[in-house]
Amino acid sequence: MQSAVAIQFDSLVHYLSNLLAKNLEEGNQVAVWRQPKSQFIHVLIDNTGETKRVSPLLEELTSGFIVHPFEDQKDGKAYFLEANTYFKIDLNLPFEDHKNDLNDIEEIRSVEDSARRINKSLITEGIEGLRETHFECTRQDFIELVEKGIEEIKAGGLNKIVPAKLKKIELNQQFDLVKSIKRLIESYPNAFVNFFHIPKVGSWLGASPEVLIQTKGDQFSTMSLAGTQKVSGENPLKNTAWTQKEIEEQALVSRYIVDCFKKIRLREYDEIGPKTVLAGNLLHLRSDFKVNMKNTNFPQLGTVMLELLHPTSAVCGMPRKEAFDFLRQHEKFDRSLFAGYIGPVNIEDETAIYVNLRTARLMEGFAILYAGAGVTEDSIPEKEWEETEMKCDIIGQHLNLTASI
Repeated sequence: MQSAVAIQFDSLVHYLSNLLAKNLEEGNQVAVWRQPKSQFIHVLIDNTGETKRVSPLLEELTSGFIVHPFEDQKDGKAYFLEANTYFKIDLNLPFEDHKNDLNDIEEIRSVEDSARRINKSLITEGIEGLRETHFECTRQDFIELVEKGIEEIKAGGLNKIVPAKLKKIELNQQFDLVKSIKRLIESYPNAFVNFFHIPKVGSWLGASPEVLIQTKGDQFSTMSLAGTQKVSGENPLKNTAWTQKEIEEQALVSRYIVDCFKKIRLREYDEIGPKTVLAGNLLHLRSDFKVNMKNTNFPQLGTVMLELLHPTSAVCGMPRKEAFDFLRQHEKFDRSLFAGYIGPVNIEDETAIYVNLRTARLMEGFAILYAGAGVTEDSIPEKEWEETEMKCDIIGQHLNLTASI
């Protein structure tokens, strides 16, 4: 039986399909998202025709949506979509209740026709200023990279490394972006489900489980997320057993956050966890950190911690600089926006920045899935490969995909 939210979303598919088709064809920048455990879909449209790059000074930015790649470009700036048009839709209310609040679509077409128009508008070129992306990334490539990481850890150069892979898969002719967004929202209630399109950058779809930084009013929060297991059994949240390797991997990420607090002499924070959390069909260990910015007299904490945390040890490794240099040298492809950060900024007194994980870059006719795995001295390369396959499947299974290329 469909949930009430699913039924309400069914009535929105036609509208959203036409809205996205119209704006993508006009060359506008678009972001659509659903926050974890929320019943609201947010829609943002930037129709300025300008690809904006901004310094990520969160407290100074206007309302919008920020996108930052894994690697800092030379000036350290991020892409930014201005909220020229912004609205949200309550999935618990009938679609008819929103009609007066939503922009009219000049020409209403069928969902199938809108899906075709969207697919033709997906971007195929690479991001200007980033390394060329190579699509070949075999099982053997990844296992050899893991083995090199383990050797470096045993030699004392690293404590942890997070190698990544990409997987290119064909989209069938009936691929429907809005229906894929719908399936992600229904399947992953605890994730930041998102789609964004910047004509000169690309089109991305994802369901990230990881907050990088969040500010709402006077409250700041972040999290450490690491360790991965596949869901099994009737009550996995209570019955999961974590290995020493997974516990240590998560502890390294938590320790890095605490070290960042120490670096800025912030001592008043709450740490909750670690606890087992569900992300799709996977389980992770997570600790939450919270700070009252008013009590600590630190109103700019969001920007400061964003700079200190990105890229996190959960997507890079530790020590961070040495791990980043190792990945830069040995990974055979450009991560592009994978493991960067994305999210709404200064929307309704809230900024919520997420690590761009469980994500796919959409192009006309195919998609590129990205995934990484935390490697320590005790890692088994074949198991790390299996973990990345499970992570790719979180998005891949919802894309109406056919065979791999």
